[in-house]
Amino acid sequence: MNSSRLMKLLGLIAGVAVLDIIILSPGLAGVEIGGESTLETASGVTLLVISLLVLLYGSYALLFKPPVLTPVKNMKTHEDYITALNHYRNANVLKKDIALALDQLDRIEKKKTTLLDVLGQRFDPAELSYKKFHSVIDEVGQLFYLNIKGILNKLSVFDASELSAFTSEQKLAQFSNKLVQEKTALHNEYLTSVTGYLGANEEILLKLDKLLLEISQLDSTDYQNIEDMPCMQEMDALIKQTKFYKQ
Repeated sequence: MNSSRLMKLLGLIAGVAVLDIIILSPGLAGVEIGGESTLETASGVTLLVISLLVLLYGSYALLFKPPVLTPVKNMKTHEDYITALNHYRNANVLKKDIALALDQLDRIEKKKTTLLDVLGQRFDPAELSYKKFHSVIDEVGQLFYLNIKGILNKLSVFDASELSAFTSEQKLAQFSNKLVQEKTALHNEYLTSVTGYLGANEEILLKLDKLLLEISQLDSTDYQNIEDMPCMQEMDALIKQTKFYKQ
C-alpha cells in the first residue's frame, strides 16, 4: 500500500468519525441513540450502519481494489509512472527489472531537485546560463520518462506467466523444438528491450551526476561557453540522437 492510499484511508476514517461525532453529540444535531425519541434512535443507528458500510467499502477500494491505470500515452506525472510499474512488480520474471525502474524513478527526481538547487545557488534564474542548464536537464528528463514509457509498452504486451506455462514439461512435449525456440526467443527479445531501456536510463542518471560535478567545479575551469562543458556536450548529443531516431 503506497503512502497516497494510506493518507486517503486515514482521511476517510477521520471524516466519518468527525461526521458521526457531530451528528450524535447531544445538543448539536439533535440525534441521540437511546433517547426519548424512537425516531432519533433509529436515525442514529442508521447513521452508524451507513458509516460502517462506507468504511468497509472505502477500505476495500483503497487496500485491495487495483488502481485504474492511466494509458501509457496519457501518462504525465511521476505518480502515473510509479502506479503503472507497481502493477507489474509481482511478475516473477521481471521483479528485479521493475524494482530497478522504480529505484531509477526515485533517483531521477532527487537528482533533478539537487541540480536545480545548485543552479539556483550559482545563477540567477533570469540568466542565460541558468536557462541553458535548465533546458538540458529538462530535455534529458523527458528522455528518461520516454524510456519508462517504452518499458511500460513492452510490459503491456508481455505475459511472463504465458512463457512459464508454455515452457512447462507438459506443454513442451506438445510442440516442436522449433516452435518452442521461436516462442522463447520472442519473449527473450521483450526482456532484452526492457533491459535496454533500463541501461539507457542508468546512463542518463550517470550523466546528471557528472553534470552536477562539473557545475560544482565551474569556478576552477576555463570554459568560456557552457556548451564546451564535456557533460553538456554528451547530453546534447544524446538529445539530438534521440530526436533523430524519433523522426
